[in-house]
Amino acid sequence: MNLTVRIWRQAGPATEGRLVSYPVDGISPDMSFLEMLDVLNQELIENGEEPVAFDHDCREGICGSCGVVINGQAHGPERTTSCQLHMRSFADGDVVDVEPWRAKGFPVIKDLVVDRSALDRIVQAGGYVSTPTGSAPDAHATPVPKPDADLAFDNATCIGCGACVAACPNGSATLFTAAKVTHLSLLPQGQPERAQRVLDMVDTMDAEGFGGCTNTGECVASCPKGIPFASITTLNREFLKASRAGRRS
Repeated sequence: MNLTVRIWRQAGPATEGRLVSYPVDGISPDMSFLEMLDVLNQELIENGEEPVAFDHDCREGICGSCGVVINGQAHGPERTTSCQLHMRSFADGDVVDVEPWRAKGFPVIKDLVVDRSALDRIVQAGGYVSTPTGSAPDAHATPVPKPDADLAFDNATCIGCGACVAACPNGSATLFTAAKVTHLSLLPQGQPERAQRVLDMVDTMDAEGFGGCTNTGECVASCPKGIPFASITTLNREFLKASRAGRRS
């Protein structure tokens, strides 16, 4: 496969960026998208040019480190992570635009790399259980209804890649926050801090500059792990209940 890849190049946060076109030849359809970028970078290095900076780690669709907008879609045309997207999704001769996540909460560091530490700060605000629970109980000691366990697991699969933010026209992190809140609100271990958790996490989300949710659903359509749209409803319900209870610190 021979492609023309137009990649966003930006030297740093304070500099202006632009799309730069590169021909990439001899690409195997079985390569992942990131392997294609590796091939391009090798060519750039051999030609004495600056390689394209992009985030990656496990390359197995688990860590959530990778993430780029491909032809206007977060992670590209398939519902998967960028590292698991294969070049067979494109045709020989295609022009492929590659851009970073674009949101106020995700400032560009360089090229395709953005600062997603705002998501970490949302989790640090309450996406954990700090109540002492003693030694690990037997698996059957604290019964959890299967529907609750299944839904908690569905939300726990969020990898924090930020595709929901990148896809949202408002740059909202509501689906990410909803997944973390819903996961813990369904489990016994999450009950002691349930009200304060949602208040703190929503406050932090707003303070980080993410936009508001208007239920467009683009976040769900682009989520590689299939976080359910109903989780946003759960977040709103939990937030209203906690606010009315007057437990804001």
